[in-house]
Amino acid sequence: MIYFLTLLNLIIKNVEKLYLKLDLPNIEVGDTIRLGLRIKEGDKERIQYYEGLTIAKKNFGINKTITVRRVMQGIGLERIFLINSPRIVSLEIKKSAKIKRAKLYYLRGLAGKAARLKQKY
Repeated sequence: MIYFLTLLNLIIKNVEKLYLKLDLPNIEVGDTIRLGLRIKEGDKERIQYYEGLTIAKKNFGINKTITVRRVMQGIGLERIFLINSPRIVSLEIKKSAKIKRAKLYYLRGLAGKAARLKQKY
């Protein structure tokens, strides 16, 4: 039984390896990033950019996700992205911030200057 499970795990890892994106930058919590997403509208495809602050990182490998927060017209929008998704065309880090927490959920309750983070040089 144990041999079967290890063999199954090996097969799953080999299949996942095919779909991993290896050219991505190292994204950390506190980074302001710009994602290029492939959007399909009818029979046309276009790239839509989403820029915001990374407030959380979860999982590893093929299931790695990031939560990106963006404030538009005074309303905070959060979206969870699967990093290895084929819909993500480009990903670039605009700036990084000094942080002391693994998750920045406390930013949800702050607005304006209070929600700023110190920049890492």
